[in-house]
Amino acid sequence: MSSSFVFKPLLSAGLQPDLFAQLRPDVSRLLATRMVFIWAALLTFGLIMVASSSIAFADSTLGDPWYFTRRHLIFLAMGLTVSAAVAMVPLVVWQKYAWVLLMLALVLLLVVLIPGIGRRVNGSQRWLAIGSLTLQASEAVKFCAIIFFASYFTKRAVSLSRYNKGLLRALAILGVLVLLLLAEPDFGSSVVIVVTIMAMLFFVGARLWVMLSLMLVGGGLFTSVALMSPYRLQRLVTYLDPWADQFNAGYQLTQSLIAFGNGQWLGQGLGNSIQKMLYLPEAHTDFVFAVIAEEFGLIGGLVVIALFGALIFEILRRCRSRMSHDDCFPALLAFGVAILFAMQAFINIGVASGFLPTKGLTLPFISYGGSSLLLCCALMGLMLRIDWESEVQVVREAKKVVKKRATKAVAKPRKTQVEGTVDD
Repeated sequence: MSSSFVFKPLLSAGLQPDLFAQLRPDVSRLLATRMVFIWAALLTFGLIMVASSSIAFADSTLGDPWYFTRRHLIFLAMGLTVSAAVAMVPLVVWQKYAWVLLMLALVLLLVVLIPGIGRRVNGSQRWLAIGSLTLQASEAVKFCAIIFFASYFTKRAVSLSRYNKGLLRALAILGVLVLLLLAEPDFGSSVVIVVTIMAMLFFVGARLWVMLSLMLVGGGLFTSVALMSPYRLQRLVTYLDPWADQFNAGYQLTQSLIAFGNGQWLGQGLGNSIQKMLYLPEAHTDFVFAVIAEEFGLIGGLVVIALFGALIFEILRRCRSRMSHDDCFPALLAFGVAILFAMQAFINIGVASGFLPTKGLTLPFISYGGSSLLLCCALMGLMLRIDWESEVQVVREAKKVVKKRATKAVAKPRKTQVEGTVDD
């Protein structure tokens, strides 16, 4: 947000000092931005799709067709509350206590690995049970990692352009987080976090040869991990030709591709998906985009992609605005959030469409998943805080302009009167 966007009409009208009351941050104006409208559209559409894609599965397995819809509503209310709470915390506080968030991330990743505390589902021990709620530790780690590395890179932006101890320390911290994530195992979240942090590192000016070296090393390590794990290797083989084993390893992907084929251009209509009728596993979570493609067709899928593109563009606009004011920390936060949303949306849609190997990552704001929804809303809370502090800064600048004009207006008549006396 810039002064021309918020206060240009007021300044051009010639504000007087007694109109200072007009120059104050306005919450309603912050909630009427394009970013918030896009966010609201994604949340609303996500609620509709969770209801549409989960009814058959919830009815057959739990005897309650609205089970997942109700839980999604609860998590949505919690997510908006978390977003508001995050937005109330000044950015300087997040930056100052970023190391506390890093410690919290490490504790969560260690606790979730303890038998009896962490909950194992489908061979992965990623969840912590808190009462009747189950939260995924890696989602909280994403939030903590973005804030910590944004703070770390802000303090060392100049030195990170060279290969030095500061860079090695950052890579060591990132390596520890990734190793703990792989121990769960959570390969998808590891990739998302690594790509996000590496992009932030490149943003602050790391040399190209350093980035290329890190990409080669990181790519080699992830490839080795994938090849050494039999089930991950099977996923890669199945990804190349899912129809060769369509009733076993390739079942999920082939059912997703069938959903895409059924959707054609305009889709079968909301609620008319066939694949969600217990044919497509994880229809309301990891493969919700396949249901979108079947019910709304290619056009509907492109609209959803366009919404994500518009949201990422709006977040990057805030990054550029903060950089123009030499405000590195919020700029890095916005950049990291944009990359994370882009990566998760790209991987989820790529997996559902057969473009990428099968990997369990949710579609931000749309897939069913309380942890993911809380994370995404918390990150949007950071964006709202950036908007608020940007407008506060604009208010201060506008008041200085008004005060300067008022001082000139008062001084000008006095000068004229003195000149008239001399002439007499």
